[in-house]
Amino acid sequence: MAELTALESLIEMGFPRGRAEKALALTGNQGIEAAMDWLMEHEDDPDVDEPLETPVGHVLGQEPTSSEQGGPEGPGAPAEEGRLVLSEEERQEQTKRMLELVAQKQREREEREEREALERERQRRKQGQELSAARQRLQEDEMRRAAEERRREKAEELAARQRVREKIERDKAERAKKYGGSVSSQPSASAQPGSVPSSPSQEPPSKREYDQCRIQVRLPDGTSLTQTFRAREQLAAVRLYVELHRGEEPGGDQDPVQLLSGFPRRAFSEADMERPLQDLGLVPSAVLIVAKKCPS
Repeated sequence: MAELTALESLIEMGFPRGRAEKALALTGNQGIEAAMDWLMEHEDDPDVDEPLETPVGHVLGQEPTSSEQGGPEGPGAPAEEGRLVLSEEERQEQTKRMLELVAQKQREREEREEREALERERQRRKQGQELSAARQRLQEDEMRRAAEERRREKAEELAARQRVREKIERDKAERAKKYGGSVSSQPSASAQPGSVPSSPSQEPPSKREYDQCRIQVRLPDGTSLTQTFRAREQLAAVRLYVELHRGEEPGGDQDPVQLLSGFPRRAFSEADMERPLQDLGLVPSAVLIVAKKCPS
């Protein structure tokens, strides 16, 4: 007959002796299953194989004898009393049950780790979705701000155009008041080079057919401006638009500009500035050239 202690059972199942003794001691010698739980739980600890300091006379993995405990039986009491004596067959059966228990604990541990891995993956995907949603919200906010900025710029441009038109209307009213309404009679003067042909069969249809004209203005630096004006607006409106939009020139104040027609070549005078665009032959479209006006 062979005696099988808890320590021997753990060693029989393949656990190192030092680990088995440490597990039994730290679990208070509550049995093989408690020791196995500890071993499975602390398998990856870096200090799992470090020896555990124990009181003098106490052997790791064994229950203290009555003489070590100082019990009422005192020294010399039978130390073997109550210890199980197993046959070889029973010992093998117990080892088999312990190995099955180890396998079960290992499966439980693997299942727990798998659940934890799934949970970590779920959390990672959730964080990824939240990050993607936050990035999308940021892009939408940027697009909304860009659209608002474009609307604001367009509103400012329309407001600037409106101010130009209002200034032109005020200038017209002031000139009409200053000259007693004689300004409106100037378009009836004799035709000048480059004006619309005076043929009765062509001029009336031009006035009736076109109420707007598209003017392209070429600046001295090679750039150009394009704007649509009413056919009855004066050429001064075009000059004012150019002065407001031609940009700053290096070297100080802006010089006054002079408008020229491309073909036939013609320089428009101050008197021409008071004439409607359609009377100057600039309807429905025309190309004008800006030259610096030499001061008199």
